[in-house]
Amino acid sequence: MRTSVELQTLDEEVHFHRGKHSVSESKMANDFDRDRYELARAGKQQVLKRRFGLVSMTGLSCGLMCTWESLLVVFGVGFQNGGPAGLIYGFLLIWLGNISVFIVIGELSSAIPTAGGQYHWVSVLAPRSSRKFFSYITGWLTVIGWIAALTSVSFFVADLTLQLVKINEDFVKTGWQGTLVLWATLVLCIVINVFISGALPSIEVVILIIHILGFFGIIIPLVYLTPTHNSAKEILTTFSNNGAWNSRALAFFIGLQGNALAFVGTDSAVHMSEEVKNASTDVARSMLLSLGINGVLAFGMLFAVLFSVPIAEIMTILTTSEGFPVIHIFKAAVGSTAGATIMTSIIIVLEFCSALGCLAAASRMTWSFARDRGLPFSRYISMIDKRTTIPVVAIVVVTLCSALLALINIGNNVAFNGTISLVLEGFYLSYLLAIGLFLWRRMRGDMDNPDPVLSFNSATHSDETLDTALHWGPWRLKGYMGIANNIVACSYLLLLIFFSFWPTQLDVSNAEYMNWAVLVTGFILIFSIGYYLIWAKQSYTGPIVEVDPHTL
Repeated sequence: MRTSVELQTLDEEVHFHRGKHSVSESKMANDFDRDRYELARAGKQQVLKRRFGLVSMTGLSCGLMCTWESLLVVFGVGFQNGGPAGLIYGFLLIWLGNISVFIVIGELSSAIPTAGGQYHWVSVLAPRSSRKFFSYITGWLTVIGWIAALTSVSFFVADLTLQLVKINEDFVKTGWQGTLVLWATLVLCIVINVFISGALPSIEVVILIIHILGFFGIIIPLVYLTPTHNSAKEILTTFSNNGAWNSRALAFFIGLQGNALAFVGTDSAVHMSEEVKNASTDVARSMLLSLGINGVLAFGMLFAVLFSVPIAEIMTILTTSEGFPVIHIFKAAVGSTAGATIMTSIIIVLEFCSALGCLAAASRMTWSFARDRGLPFSRYISMIDKRTTIPVVAIVVVTLCSALLALINIGNNVAFNGTISLVLEGFYLSYLLAIGLFLWRRMRGDMDNPDPVLSFNSATHSDETLDTALHWGPWRLKGYMGIANNIVACSYLLLLIFFSFWPTQLDVSNAEYMNWAVLVTGFILIFSIGYYLIWAKQSYTGPIVEVDPHTL
């Protein structure tokens, strides 16, 4: 039997825990209401389930960027134009430049936390007379950029897998085999994204752990199994100009493309923002956390490779090996085919995890643009599966587009590389449009109105679009520091966009050395402008209002 004192104490404990539970439930409700309010202020209705928190979103961003892994895969781009010193200093420039860019992107995502991201921001920031046009072009660039990114990462998985087979067996690699493995990668990605969508946040946390552990699984053999090491002076002072450019400085800037590709996909959190809790602050935090984590890991991996393999041997590998040189660099470093196979297998697994997150972000971006009638067959692409509350049709469409792009690899590998080269240009041009307009607005003082005025600029409900006075979100860089950082971000993007169209060699008589990004990007711009003028000009009005802002 309990005494009266014990019973009173037990009753107090029950009330205390019930109180804690009530506070916790109240906080969750407040977070949900705040997220719904921020989304409604942008004119959008909450239809996706908010499954992601700060840690799981950081896991998706880190795993999708796959920075230290991708840096190894595209290692030859920066080494041939820049050399070891160019790679190191170029990496620091790209890392700091991306931090500057995504501080601004974080400010925009905090102010307007929607899955549309760049095209939605451009619609709000651009002058009224041109906002529809610039928003539409930005949306197309972003959608195509994400589809190209998914295709690129899946190609990394396919090509590295075939190279593993080749290094261990007597095997001749062909284009159709690469396409089949790429398709298999896409099928597995779509199965996980559709049928295990509820577990995706937990999967991304596991991927973050594997991403960090995999780093140590490769860097430890590189450091301890290598018989000799290069000197610090040799690494930090040796530049190369294998593209035969007029100067080493020009070669250095052209070689920045390799480091830049390793940071692609940081804005994935933006396009997942309608599934992130406390999106107006945690989207920005997850992007900068991802840049911090991935930047540190990639910088360490870059030093490990450059110190572990003689520079002359790396150059020989780059000129004689077929495909990505990372396997041969591992083999030269550890002196073992088995060791190189295990180390490359880690990268393949993590690149597949990148493709998994890439499909999720690409489908949300595609779904959002279709929701605002920016794509053909928008009515169907914008459908949400009621059982899973995810855009299943958009996931399928993105996967099919990527699979169709992979067909080019069967006939012409050069043309295929030209198609996926759109990744850098598509993303960076969309960033520049949004960030440039944001700089113009903040210098005019348009962002400093604390009480946004909401109104409708169309008469019929079906064509209503939101015309909103600009307002700051809870996450921002204040005052002149914000303006200065915005200017730095625009300057960095202009620099990278300019040099991303340059070929890797001065002599482009061989089509293999031609940078096809100019042709592909130009085609996409001409097609999207033509489609807009002929059809979409009548149907696309910018982000459509789904929630009456006057009811907030």
